[in-house]
Amino acid sequence: MTMIKCISPVNGEVYAERPAMPLELAKQAVAHARLAQKNWARRPIEERVKLVLAGVARLNEMVDEVVPELAWQMGRPVRYGGEFKGFNERSNYVASIAADALKPIIVEESDRFERRIEREPHGVVFVIAPWNYPYMTAINTVAPALMAGNTVIIKHASQTILVGERMVRAFIEAGVPADVFQNLFLDHDTTAALIAAKSFDFINFTGSVEGGRSIERAAAGTFTGLGLELGGKDPGYVMEDADLDAAVDTLMDGATYNSGQCCCGIERIYVHESLYDAFVEKSVAWVSNYKLGNPLDPETTLGPMANKRFAATVRQQVADAVSKGAKALIDPKLFPQDDGGAYLAPQVLVDVDHSMEFMREETFGPAVGIMKVKNDAEAIELMNDCQYGLTVSLWTNDADRASRIGRDLETGTVFMNRADYLDPALCWTGVKETGRGGSLSILGFHNLTRPKSYHLKKVTA
Repeated sequence: MTMIKCISPVNGEVYAERPAMPLELAKQAVAHARLAQKNWARRPIEERVKLVLAGVARLNEMVDEVVPELAWQMGRPVRYGGEFKGFNERSNYVASIAADALKPIIVEESDRFERRIEREPHGVVFVIAPWNYPYMTAINTVAPALMAGNTVIIKHASQTILVGERMVRAFIEAGVPADVFQNLFLDHDTTAALIAAKSFDFINFTGSVEGGRSIERAAAGTFTGLGLELGGKDPGYVMEDADLDAAVDTLMDGATYNSGQCCCGIERIYVHESLYDAFVEKSVAWVSNYKLGNPLDPETTLGPMANKRFAATVRQQVADAVSKGAKALIDPKLFPQDDGGAYLAPQVLVDVDHSMEFMREETFGPAVGIMKVKNDAEAIELMNDCQYGLTVSLWTNDADRASRIGRDLETGTVFMNRADYLDPALCWTGVKETGRGGSLSILGFHNLTRPKSYHLKKVTA
């Protein structure tokens, strides 16, 4: 029997394990979800929304278990309280717009015709969730999918193996029928076999580019709808009129929070030459204040990376950049807890350029490169010189300028004077190798449903 294991970054030992479900049992679980879907969709939308919010509330009641579990599974310090703020914000927002997002578009309602477009749930939605923000990324799809009348099967990354189990437990205890929302422990081969067999009507995957390619290959020829949020290398651009202190505070937090393991974390920063020296000096001071250590210690502000192999990637990229002329500004003596494994000191690099893997490939760790630029044109060219496109963070007091620059950027979201945030009212989407589709907002509901047209002629003459 294949066991799916979570190796804790806290101590390198097995924290949790579950047996992988055999293919035939997984097929039965999907069949149960399909049988349950029609009755779930027939429930009034108000009832579905109420039950989803009850599940969210029940999970909030589990905070004392959830927060330390996250620390053990993927290393986030307990002082940050888990993911409840974003989890609740997203759930509550999609609940508030569900009725409007799903209401019919009335074209005609006369004594002769009824013509309208309704939103029909896809059926069974498969959510493959990542480990870095395992609750928030999952709820982006789980909440609107259930509210729209789909049934949902969730599979979490092995690093956060307990998250799907806990989410489903909370929702079922709150009254969501067991076959409507299921958690399955699946290995890669079984997952691919289910997808290839057209077991699902829509698949949402958040993870690596290679993982996304595997999903596409498995789904080839099935015509299954896909939503893919993949890699990122999100830039920041600090213009000459920026609020320097605010830019440093937000961009450094965006680069290092959660040990840099954020889908829309800041990985490269371009600073106008007039502010460059001051920005670098303040950034180094900001990052140097972290306390790296055991995430279960309330004093720890920077925990280990989720797995030592992720930390090894960061170390390799930094070492490669330094060998090509980059300069590392954070003194390693400030972080004696860096053990060469999952515990990794943060780092700021200067004298970097785009010949270095560090400035063009996803790092996904607490390290950031800073480059000097002369003008907007140079910054735009550098920001676009990347195969990814999720978010860009622009720092200026001129909203018109930010909008003009934004139109030239190959990205999913343009931020001005903020970063590393997911606004549930806006579509979360990306371009290039960051993926396809979009979640949240009204468009997120549209991606989790299909249009169905009604043309009803009331007279035969």
